[in-house]
Amino acid sequence: MKHPATASARPTETVARLQGENTGDGATPPLSRAKSGASRALLVAAVAIVGLNLRPFITGVGPLAPAIQADTGLSLQGMSLLTLAPMLLMGLVAFAGPGLQAGVGARRAVIVSLAVIGAGSLLRLVPGPGWLLIATAALIGLGVAVVQAVFPGVIKQQFPDRVGAVTGLYSSMLMCGGALGAQLSPLAASLTGSWRAGLAFLALPALAAVALAAATLPADRTGPSARANPAWRLIKRPRVWLLMACFGLVNGGYSSVVAWLSPSWQELGWGSAASGGLLALMAASQALAALLLPVLASGHDDRRPWLWLTLALQVAGFTGLALWPTAAPAAWAIIVGMGLGGWFALAMVTALDHLPDPLQAGALSALMQGGGFLLAALPPWIIANLHDLTGGYAAGWLMHAASAIIVAALTIRLAPRHYARALAMES
Repeated sequence: MKHPATASARPTETVARLQGENTGDGATPPLSRAKSGASRALLVAAVAIVGLNLRPFITGVGPLAPAIQADTGLSLQGMSLLTLAPMLLMGLVAFAGPGLQAGVGARRAVIVSLAVIGAGSLLRLVPGPGWLLIATAALIGLGVAVVQAVFPGVIKQQFPDRVGAVTGLYSSMLMCGGALGAQLSPLAASLTGSWRAGLAFLALPALAAVALAAATLPADRTGPSARANPAWRLIKRPRVWLLMACFGLVNGGYSSVVAWLSPSWQELGWGSAASGGLLALMAASQALAALLLPVLASGHDDRRPWLWLTLALQVAGFTGLALWPTAAPAAWAIIVGMGLGGWFALAMVTALDHLPDPLQAGALSALMQGGGFLLAALPPWIIANLHDLTGGYAAGWLMHAASAIIVAALTIRLAPRHYARALAMES
């Protein structure tokens, strides 16, 4: 029996259609091949720069937290809203992703959303109280949410024979964006003397992404098949809720790390640049794992051994941060980053593996992210309260180690031989 993710697809024919028209004798003209190759390279570049813009606005906040708190008067709970608010929007808007892709079109949705990310970043230059900064985080999060909801389906559609590799690239650049924000924001703030300028500087890559996406993303499909939305049939399946739970528990670890890793080290006497460097190291490790692990796992239909490896890394890294933080801070950051980044990319590929049709697979990915990000929004706020109760961050890090163990147990259910039965689409 063929694997469900490939049973109904003929990659060579699909790629031929995407790369240009054939001549009458079945051969593609050399000029057409050259044009299609250049277009393909630009589309891959668009995948990379879109991913790069989805995390800097979150990771740029942590290294500047003391200055932000001093200027706005935000408490720890208020600071947690800078992560919680966009994560909630990522979750809520993801449920609308399949409808947006079917009704508005993925190309238009992505371009407009990238423009919103850039505008939200520029608005951070405007002086005002803490709630205004939280509002900009929500606005940027809205743009990020739409992109995340529709883009995996675009990858599945445009790269049917390279889903794992291109999803790995997208995930890796998403993590690189996290490293970019953690490093550039404090640097720009130091050069300008303003934390607001440090955060607003992140509008520049968003505007570059708008230009490249507008030039390269394919035109939106129209017609009845393009407007069919399978999301509400999928959401009835227990497998969707299992994927949501796993995604939320793991990405709660990510949202907590980007919110509190830098402040936790600043409490130990580190400066904003040094603690931002530690967060950037974590994000760079995420990017490397997100890029490599899907490629290493691409020859295996069963992704579970690789998922378990990343979960084991998370348990080790979070336990180290909790119990022996000063013993090897860089090592714990790298281990946590590899665990989180590798898991994210493999989870995205696993969701897309479940269904061969790009629209259905994109809808499944959007639903997984929707429920998952709603769960992932809460841990930064929980850790802020645990910090007030215990006087430190150890209890929060141990909470995430326990979450990784729970996900490892749930992952047993993700055997590929059960994909078709778990998500049977008949009404």
